[in-house]
Formats: sequence, structure tokens, C-alpha cells
Amino acid sequence: MQDDVLSPYVIDNGSGMVKAGQAGLDAPTNVFPSIVGRPRHNEIMVGMKKQEYLVGEEAQSKRGILTLRYPIEHGVITNWDDMEVLWRYTFNNELRIQPSEHAVLLTEAPQNPKINRELMVEKMFHLFHVPATYVSIQAVLSLYASGRTTGIVMDSGDGVTHTVPIFEGYTIPHAILRKNIAGRDLTDYLVTLMQARGHMFTTTAEKEIVRDMRRSCAT
Repeated sequence: MQDDVLSPYVIDNGSGMVKAGQAGLDAPTNVFPSIVGRPRHNEIMVGMKKQEYLVGEEAQSKRGILTLRYPIEHGVITNWDDMEVLWRYTFNNELRIQPSEHAVLLTEAPQNPKINRELMVEKMFHLFHVPATYVSIQAVLSLYASGRTTGIVMDSGDGVTHTVPIFEGYTIPHAILRKNIAGRDLTDYLVTLMQARGHMFTTTAEKEIVRDMRRSCAT
């Protein structure tokens, strides 16, 4: 019974996507955009009583009437209020678990500020009352998933690109290469190119359209 209570869950907090699921599975069971959307005008949110925000796919589907925000910029949490919303949505709507009954493993990009990690742990304990939590670098977990403890991991996501050398499960900090250039910067560049041709993209919802265009070119 104790094992059931403390069965761990993993939440990979990406700049563009959240990936979550029970530890030990081959792949995350829940993947959704790390977006929090709030209505531009409350009066147009018909039938959505007291709903101050939408998250993930639902926010994207209604992006025409929402202001969209990403709580994580370049791998670092910059909006803690929206991050709390994102975590609460992950537990309640995606995983459908009581966080107070499960250990939680969180991820972060390498070379993140120490205060960022401390606040993540503080939120997990004080807001969600998890019995145990740990923060690990995404690259290390990726290497573990391949059955190795030594190697080099290169990861380019939505907000940050990094190359991480790992030896026996430990990163080599002075050898890590990190650039705050990734998918979102490509989207911004595509917006610049299209604006130069007379196409205007000013709202966050319109920029999400360009994001979809960029992704369609990569598939």
C-alpha cells in the first residue's frame, strides 16, 4: 500500500511543451503545450463562468480570444503565478492524481539559476503537499532512458539549446554548452520575414499561427 501511495510521477517542464506521466513507463502519457491563456475581454467568454484562464490545447484552440503566455522562457520559469496554474492543471486535469499521495520528479535545463530550483521545490511542498520531490537536469534523464550513464546529450527544444557531457550520471558543468536560441526564436524570425513582406502578426494568437506553420515545415 505504501508503494502505491508514493508511486512517483515525472513532470518535464519545457519552454514549449509539458510532458508528464508515471515513472517507469516508456513514454510520457500526457503531452500538452505549456501555455496559459487569459481572455482579452471577459464579456466574450460566453458560458465560461468564473473561468479566469485556459491551459494547453484548450487555450490554443481558443487563441483568437485569449492572450497567451508561456511561463517558461529559455528554460527558466519567469512567471510563477502561471507556472502554478500549469502545475495544478497537470495534476488535476492531465494526470488526475492527488499530488499529496505521490513523489514528483521535476526537470530543468542545465545552468539554471539555483533560486529557480529552490522555488520549484518550495512550490511542490507548500502548495501541492507532495511527500517527496527532486529536480533533475533533462539531459541526464534522457541519457538514463537510453540505458547509459555516460555520454553527451544535445537537446534543442522551444526555448533553449544545450550540449551536456555526462560521466557516470553526473554532468560536467564547465563543459556544458548552452545557447538561448531554439524553436521559439525560429518562430520569431519567421514572423520577421513575413512582416517584411507585408503580413502583420501582432497578437500572441497570431504568432501561434506562425508557430504552427514553422512546425509543419519540420514534419
